[in-house]
Amino acid sequence: MILEMRLSNFYSIKDEICIDFRAGKINTESSRRLSSNVFKWKGEVVLKSLGLFGANASGKSNIFKAISFCSGIVLESHMYNENTMFNFEPFKFDGSSTAPSTFFIDFVFEDIEYEYAFALTKDAILKESLHYYPKGKKAKVFIRDEQAKGDKVQKYSFSEGVIPKPLDVAQSTSEKTLYISRGSQMDRGICKTVFRFFMNQMILGLAPDSSEASRNLFEKNRELIKYALKICDSDILDIKVLKEQVLVTGPSLPRSPGPGAVAAASMEIRKEDRVRFVTYHNHAPAIPFDLQTEESTGTYRLFHILLSLIDVVLNGKTFLLDEFDASLHSIMASFILDLFHASTSAQFLFASHDTNLIDMNTLRRDQILFVRKKEDGSTDVYSLYDYKDFRENMDAEKGYLQGRFDAVPIIGSSMETLQKLLSMGKDGQHE
Repeated sequence: MILEMRLSNFYSIKDEICIDFRAGKINTESSRRLSSNVFKWKGEVVLKSLGLFGANASGKSNIFKAISFCSGIVLESHMYNENTMFNFEPFKFDGSSTAPSTFFIDFVFEDIEYEYAFALTKDAILKESLHYYPKGKKAKVFIRDEQAKGDKVQKYSFSEGVIPKPLDVAQSTSEKTLYISRGSQMDRGICKTVFRFFMNQMILGLAPDSSEASRNLFEKNRELIKYALKICDSDILDIKVLKEQVLVTGPSLPRSPGPGAVAAASMEIRKEDRVRFVTYHNHAPAIPFDLQTEESTGTYRLFHILLSLIDVVLNGKTFLLDEFDASLHSIMASFILDLFHASTSAQFLFASHDTNLIDMNTLRRDQILFVRKKEDGSTDVYSLYDYKDFRENMDAEKGYLQGRFDAVPIIGSSMETLQKLLSMGKDGQHE
């Protein structure tokens, strides 16, 4: 589970923002009614879902990009070489383009809490640290500072006995590589634990449409997915998955032309394995429909979400999904949230434009985060819980749409303004 994430200096994110799954101190009739929206871990009350709401271009998607980027560095940086440039952009205004970008996550895995953080520029890892709570008290695993003068001994500090031969890993860790990533590759236990959390517990987005991963998820949870679709009033009677070969045209597979040479680009036709889902309906149960091309966009989107969601809910993982309710009716979006709230400890971080979800009958105040763009162009994140004068018998959705929480677009859309805009376009056609 995730307790907290903090991010800074990544695209529109300038100052540090916080995504906090720790529940606020709320003891109201509404919060008691929504008791299934939280769970407890060692006395800590933890939220099962957090929703990001805000205008277009406020930075919601950049939050998901930042988390995905940082997760990718953990999982892949042991393969990076000296010519690697990290693929992101820091905040470009106010001199922030040369400042480090930071990532911090406080998470629980296998019933132990960990705090992991690192800072980097586009060229190099600058700092990295890992602490944990093996007996309920915070303890250092290692601290790394690449800006310290001297060799690896001066740049790293380790707690004795936690990592076997820790300096051996440090000697093999370049400025392009996270220690956790290299340590996992070199079979160091606690590094492998952190690596496994990022690999298996944080589900970032949806599985590719036609991938083997999608097929495996479907086969594992076939009956649950079919039942969930039925609850959503789908006419689908059955779903089957087909594995087939298709002909594709693309660049030829690389062949080594010899040292120092460059292979000439060429195109070829080749066979590729693809996974395809077909549906059968109550009205004509023998006639197959291609799920992607013949079903509605909403049905396909719901099915695609359910593939990952069922696995997440059953196994207490954390699901992070931008625009999760795109092409979905509000009732379907609420159904997905209900699945998480019916789970034991699964978590869901999502972004949405569906204001129907800003409702005290669906989400607690501390589950609603607003995202806005500040005057300097940077992203700000804050919670409805921060508004101490907001009472739960008020209409949160109405307040949001009226701009009370400062996270909706201000559009000059008077009739006069729109007519002037169209007039400009019309005049331009005659220039």
